[in-house]
Amino acid sequence: MITAQTFASIQDIDREHWNDCFPGSLEDWDYYLAVEKAGIAEFRWRYLALFEGPLLLAVAPAFITHYSLDTTMQGAGKRLTEKLQNLWPGALQVSLYCIGSPVAEQCNAGTASSVPAHQRRHLLSELLRLARRDADSFGIGLLAVKDAPIADEHWVQTCRDAGLQSMPSLPSSSLPVQFGSIEAYLGSLGKSTRKDLRRILRGPAPRIEWRHNIDDVLADIMRLYEATLARSDLQFERLGPDYFTGILQQLEERAVCVLYWVDEQLVAFNLMLLDERRLIDKFFAHDPLHTRGHNLYARSWLANVDYCIQHRIPVYEAGQAGYANKIRYGCRFEGNMLFFRHRNWLLNNLLKLVKLIIRPDRHDPAMAAAISEH
Repeated sequence: MITAQTFASIQDIDREHWNDCFPGSLEDWDYYLAVEKAGIAEFRWRYLALFEGPLLLAVAPAFITHYSLDTTMQGAGKRLTEKLQNLWPGALQVSLYCIGSPVAEQCNAGTASSVPAHQRRHLLSELLRLARRDADSFGIGLLAVKDAPIADEHWVQTCRDAGLQSMPSLPSSSLPVQFGSIEAYLGSLGKSTRKDLRRILRGPAPRIEWRHNIDDVLADIMRLYEATLARSDLQFERLGPDYFTGILQQLEERAVCVLYWVDEQLVAFNLMLLDERRLIDKFFAHDPLHTRGHNLYARSWLANVDYCIQHRIPVYEAGQAGYANKIRYGCRFEGNMLFFRHRNWLLNNLLKLVKLIIRPDRHDPAMAAAISEH
């Protein structure tokens, strides 16, 4: 007999059993524990689990927050909704129960390695029903699934069968690293991009430092983070210092922070997860006063690709932003979907109209090009 339970802490679920449901994932039990301990403001964590006796069959992370419907909008549309928010505070804010994580690349509901493939769809359906009941217990009408990968056909079809609406979400980007040198990588790019990056490599270079501890520079890290956050239209969550230090402490050798220095000033940092199979870019922040002179983003990109080449890491996972550059730099894109449904039929039908306006590909041509691959 299958029993369904929800937990407020991932520590209530056995570490090895959780990781068995997500084999090889860098965003594993330790990652979610670090996120949980970081205490990200305005988020409440939930963990959905299905058991057969003591055996864990399926799990999924979830969270509760107040969500702004214009989160994925940019440019003129974002400015318009900001004016609306000023005139009518809270007009676009809704309480949200969401399967996934605000700081994970994709939402893969996991099943144990012992679960036969033909049973997975049934267990995913049970997880969705459990999420609906848990949302109801908090009085939340809007249920969503954040960044479900299109490649996971079972998960996507389960969401559709449950009557959830869908729209494209931010695509994931990755660079297959099959080059013997940086020069070979540059040779794979378009002529203008190759010329631009070679020019950057000939210019003044910042000092680069790979770190597993950032306690002594944490104040500078947060200064750079806040400056980057202020320039972004797409940021969903606000991270505190405990997130950056906690990831490095909890994941140990599987997390690194790369620091970029000009003279004695920290001008950029890049938080990443890594193992022998992939390098995952979690967050890049920089000082815009030094961006033009030192091309910090391009410098960090080349440093990461070179690290993959030197350590024979076959995939550089580059995150969900900056699509124009990533197209130029040779990335491939994997489609993700956002699924949602409000239990109130009137509001659910209203969201059918709203989603036509808030689709992320309506406001970013480069993102639209990345999404169009799928």
